[in-house]
Amino acid sequence: MKLKDKAVLITGATSGIGAACARVFAAEGARVMLTGRDEGRGQKVLAGLPKSANAAFLAGDVKARAFCDRVVDETCARFGRIDCLVNNAGIIHRTDALATSDEDWLEAMAVNVNAVFFLARAAVRAMKRQGTGGSIVMMSSEWGITAGKGHVAYCTTKGAVANMTRALALDHIEDGIRVNAVCPGEVRTPMLEAGLLRRGYEIEEGFKRLGATLPIGRVAEPEEVARVMLFLASDDASYMAGALVSVDAGSSVR
Repeated sequence: MKLKDKAVLITGATSGIGAACARVFAAEGARVMLTGRDEGRGQKVLAGLPKSANAAFLAGDVKARAFCDRVVDETCARFGRIDCLVNNAGIIHRTDALATSDEDWLEAMAVNVNAVFFLARAAVRAMKRQGTGGSIVMMSSEWGITAGKGHVAYCTTKGAVANMTRALALDHIEDGIRVNAVCPGEVRTPMLEAGLLRRGYEIEEGFKRLGATLPIGRVAEPEEVARVMLFLASDDASYMAGALVSVDAGSSVR
């Protein structure tokens, strides 16, 4: 097992890629602390994990800096340590600059940038205190490397995560802490479903049409991204730091 007995904190774990990470990491022996805003959905994810899994869920809003510190502390209290942070929680506003309200811009920054930093800082602090290093897997996006029309706040924040990843990697590699990021393209998640509905598509037809525009010919499943995140979290990626790993069917290299 790639993560046997490793203590892992996964944010945004109540749906999509975060929930897939919970399943994939637990199956590889990790002890997992999950967090998200919805208690009911969090308990549903917990119930779907293997019966042997050592897992817990803590509801909270990562926009609050105090909660970012608390969930790292709770992970250490439950498991005695934290070996990996999967910094996954995020939101999207599908608007250009003129249609983006001040509130939407600030919310995107609070969730996609501020919370990501606060969680990473708390995890680094705990890992340094342990003295045994660890790994942090950040969630950027294909649009953190390139860009997407009509998504200015999302693209800006995911670009910030990409460069935050590289800066953190340089700062903390000597502490034995590896920081890397995944940059997914189109993935079958509630976030993408909402975007398709907004454009007037029936869900499955929307996925089919969107998939046909991609080099690989289909939309990704959440587990396909989660398995790359598992690799980055594990010792298999022991020589990787500051990497931005595209999981986008080749879209960003067209």
